Amino acid sequence: MFNIYENDKNEMMLRDFLATDRTILANERTFLAYIRTALSLIVSGASFIKFFDISIINKIGYAFIYIGFIIIYIGFLRFLKINKKLKKVQY
Repeated sequence: MFNIYENDKNEMMLRDFLATDRTILANERTFLAYIRTALSLIVSGASFIKFFDISIINKIGYAFIYIGFIIIYIGFLRFLKINKKLKKVQY
């Protein structure tokens, strides 16, 4: 099976390098989407905590903040994993 991450750079053609560049940009876009989602959850959680005095809403707010930080962590790990594989292919 063809795996672009394990090819020799000398055997690759121009379209392979262009596909790699597109993959790099897609990886960055995906990481930014993770950050955007996480920040939305964190801000929503902080808003729930700040503006409502109901205990269940406060617990939901803290849960949103916690989930937001987990999403940032997962996104960062995935970004690094793919980025490490792509460094082998770049020229």
